[in-house]
Amino acid sequence: MPVLMVFLGGMIGAPVRFLTDRFVQSRHDGVFPWGTFAINVSGAFILGAVGAGVAHHHLGANVSLLLGTGFCGGLTTFSTFSFETVRLMEDGSLAEAGLNVVGSLAFGLGAAALGFALVGWL
Repeated sequence: MPVLMVFLGGMIGAPVRFLTDRFVQSRHDGVFPWGTFAINVSGAFILGAVGAGVAHHHLGANVSLLLGTGFCGGLTTFSTFSFETVRLMEDGSLAEAGLNVVGSLAFGLGAAALGFALVGWL
């Protein structure tokens, strides 16, 4: 059952990532990868919320695997973040590359903490 939960979550998360990235990126003209940024920050928020559900509200293991490991694992993407950052550096967009790294880390940690705090508070 655990493998099925991870599989189902990933099966939903991966297309959501693809569609969200295309939607967000189509609304921005610059070189900054807003789609991946938005996806990774959103995924951090969701994972923080799932973590609080486990820690404070006895969220079941199957739901945690479905949402945390499967959905968030399929949704978020460290490899695309890394590739896009390297591409920005190679194209000479060093400020954007630095903003992507620092911003992703800061906003991702903040979003995870916010998700954890909100669900823990409920």
